[in-house]
Amino acid sequence: MDKQMGLPARAQGRFARTMIAASLTLVLAACATSPAFETPDASFKGRVNVVETPLVIAGTDVKLAGRDFKSGQQVQLSYGGAALGGSTPVTVGADGTFRTQFKVPSNAPAGLHPVVVSATQPAAALVYPLKVSPTVPLSGEDRFTLTSQKLTPGLYQAAYSARADRVFVTSASGRPPVSQSELLSINPQTLAIERRVKPAQTPPAPPRAARPGAPAAAAPAAPGVYAVYGVGVDDANGTVWVTNTRQDTVAVYRQSDLALLKQFEPGLVPHARDIVIDEKLGKVYASPFGKPQIAVFDAKTLTFVKNIPISTGRDIADKEFAPMSLELDRTNHKLYTVSLGTEEAAVIDTRADKVDKVFMLEGAKSPIGVGFDAKTNRLLVAAQGSDSLLILDGTTGKTLHDVKVGSGPLNVAIDHARGLAYVPSRGAGTVTVVSLDGKIVANLPAGSLPNHVAEDGKGTIFSINKGRGDDAQGDRITRIVPR
Repeated sequence: MDKQMGLPARAQGRFARTMIAASLTLVLAACATSPAFETPDASFKGRVNVVETPLVIAGTDVKLAGRDFKSGQQVQLSYGGAALGGSTPVTVGADGTFRTQFKVPSNAPAGLHPVVVSATQPAAALVYPLKVSPTVPLSGEDRFTLTSQKLTPGLYQAAYSARADRVFVTSASGRPPVSQSELLSINPQTLAIERRVKPAQTPPAPPRAARPGAPAAAAPAAPGVYAVYGVGVDDANGTVWVTNTRQDTVAVYRQSDLALLKQFEPGLVPHARDIVIDEKLGKVYASPFGKPQIAVFDAKTLTFVKNIPISTGRDIADKEFAPMSLELDRTNHKLYTVSLGTEEAAVIDTRADKVDKVFMLEGAKSPIGVGFDAKTNRLLVAAQGSDSLLILDGTTGKTLHDVKVGSGPLNVAIDHARGLAYVPSRGAGTVTVVSLDGKIVANLPAGSLPNHVAEDGKGTIFSINKGRGDDAQGDRITRIVPR
């Protein structure tokens, strides 16, 4: 008797032969059922995205739509090797599109989850980062007074002027060429529109020459207007600066009557987003999303000065620093911005108009909003991709707190006296109030698609939200006052 196996030697031989035969059978079966390699789709350009679901959280049904696939392809979704939405693949239609759906498990943690989209006939695959957002319940409403007023469709940003004691709000609605846009002057106590102006009409686009043998070119579309998106106030000169994102430029209006003082030429600031003013130095800064630079203007002469280049500190192919929101530390004359694509922050000295430093944002996915508190030397970053507010050491860039605030945070406004940050989350429909030591103080209802927040320097916050069509809770300004 062999003590190691507990079987006689003859029995051991039979057992070994049986196991070898069984193993060969399994290998042959696996080979028989393994799919044959196909010629891959070398020109594959398929894309997928979530549809009909403004917010993906644990336990919800998710619908995915694909486009630019090949007609007749068989598509299967999987996660961690397990099929999603059933084991039967979905067939791509003649137009190269498909739709499918599955349920997110109720215990799925918040974060980006790699969903594998596999296609056959011909073979192709991609990984779609499905964002599962945190569920942050409403809270703390008894600590704040909220007053709301409907304004006009397409609200984008707000800025408070202490000199005029008015809130200036931008709006733009529709696809290019945008024809519906206004700059509004709002009474901060009543929230009533006191003045409004429609931007000037853009020059008509020149007709395109028809190709030889082609039909005559259609008549050019009606020109739009210099639609206004970003907004900043200059109380030293009594002006309001706006970005004309669609025309890649900026414009200047007078605070008192909203008269247009200067319309800069198109193309000067590509995809202009935010705009801020260092009133003591008489300089204006605008962020051109997609260009690694910040545009500088003279606030008094209303002239373009130069661009400040920003180099990324990361070695990422085909990616450059892409500035989004801007925040100005007026005491120390420092300008802060974040890069959506490279997930970095940049600090610019506005005295010299040179970059002080660029550093990585630890834990941020798609950073978009930025704030700074000089008293605590805290840099605050709203990260749209990770649904979080990062609170960082302003000197080292080290992340001190990573606060989950809801789906799609966009901006940050800080009540410096109370040490509170207000963060609008577009997908969640909330404004989350966070202390500078990383604790959620309140999570307030903000209507549909909250887009921006602005503070008045005295503790009052103005929240702007957009609407979804005929939406009673959309296109509103909300005044938030701590009790």
